[in-house]
Amino acid sequence: MEMVLVTGASGFIGGWCAAKLLSAGYRVRATVRSAAKQEAVRRAVAAAGAPTEALEFAVADLTADAGWDAALAGCDRVLHVASPLSGAALAELIGPARDGTLRVLASARRAGVKRVVVTSSCAAVTPREVRGDTTSDETVWSDVTDPNLDDYRRSKTLAERAAWDWAAENDFTDRLTTVLPAAVFGPVLSRKALSSVALIDGLLNGRPPRIPHIGFNVVDVRDVADLHLKAMTAPEAAGQRFIAAGERMWMEDVAAVLKESLGRDGARVPTKRMPDPIVRLLAVFIPRMRNLTPMLGRRHSFSADKARRMLGFTPRPTRETLKDCARSLIGKVAA
Repeated sequence: MEMVLVTGASGFIGGWCAAKLLSAGYRVRATVRSAAKQEAVRRAVAAAGAPTEALEFAVADLTADAGWDAALAGCDRVLHVASPLSGAALAELIGPARDGTLRVLASARRAGVKRVVVTSSCAAVTPREVRGDTTSDETVWSDVTDPNLDDYRRSKTLAERAAWDWAAENDFTDRLTTVLPAAVFGPVLSRKALSSVALIDGLLNGRPPRIPHIGFNVVDVRDVADLHLKAMTAPEAAGQRFIAAGERMWMEDVAAVLKESLGRDGARVPTKRMPDPIVRLLAVFIPRMRNLTPMLGRRHSFSADKARRMLGFTPRPTRETLKDCARSLIGKVAA
């Protein structure tokens, strides 16, 4: 069976990708920044019910050249899922995001891999101006000069742009595919890799006490991982971008689902809306709140029609995703 390199296997999406690959019979080589992280990855993959006998590791860091050629040696395909998380400044995000992606692509080309699937984000397909009900598909690109675009979204856009530009310059476009998830929820494999699930974890613990009027498309991490596997092998996926998105919900509706479906475990979930002027006022003093203000009341969605049509992408019901996500957080001890 083929060997697949998975970067970012210690993360939320990467862990599920590794588990899905192993369950499908692939051999998996996961990159870690240090050997000390190997056992945590192995435990997380096992928590997803996947066998770990065909799981091995390679030490490589997205911020350095060392280790990538060795990591790619003998690999047939690559799922490049690793990416820095939001919260850092652009200078700290862009190295691992853009330069790290180019390192992986260059080593993959030297290794002669058949396909590289890069995990981008719906952050890279968000239009600058949104008026009324609007929808983005894969033809849209975020404007990196938009002053309202936060550093994380800007880094994801720059990284994906750089990947396609590099592929065009190096005769690699037919071996590159990108997957662009919306807000990813679903069952966690470790509390060290919460990513976007931190929002659900916060609601379960009563944070924030009132809910800003923002909305987003929800997608299950298991469905995102399945789409990566399809994009990795389907001939028609070569040279394509695919949005992975399900139902769009207001954050208030997400809270309502949690409140209704969890019984006592949902007792602390807030239900009241935070007035927009209060959000804007808090944004003056709380940096992480500033990213929310452009999203207030925005009725924008992302279309996964292309992934449905070409790759059979079928996201599961959103209520199931949110409930499974919450239950996994409640049952998962810190690890």
